[in-house]
Amino acid sequence: MKNPTTPLRPIHAVARDIRREWKNVNYAAKPYLDAMDSLSVKTDMFYADDAISIVLYFLCNATSFRGNIAKTLKAELKAIVK
Repeated sequence: MKNPTTPLRPIHAVARDIRREWKNVNYAAKPYLDAMDSLSVKTDMFYADDAISIVLYFLCNATSFRGNIAKTLKAELKAIVK
């Protein structure tokens, strides 16, 4: 988890790391992961959807993404949209 004084990474950077770690992305999470590739901050938009919604939908559909790295990356996404 990031230090409170450390700036948060862009959403697309976290998505890249998720894609690298999660070899068989769940079909329900994939569209949201794909959308996150074009997002930087929580105020960005992907067509009619805001970044916060996209990240939250991804997290809801990413329950099969498990392990220490998955936990860290999900916590990072939660911190971004907080």
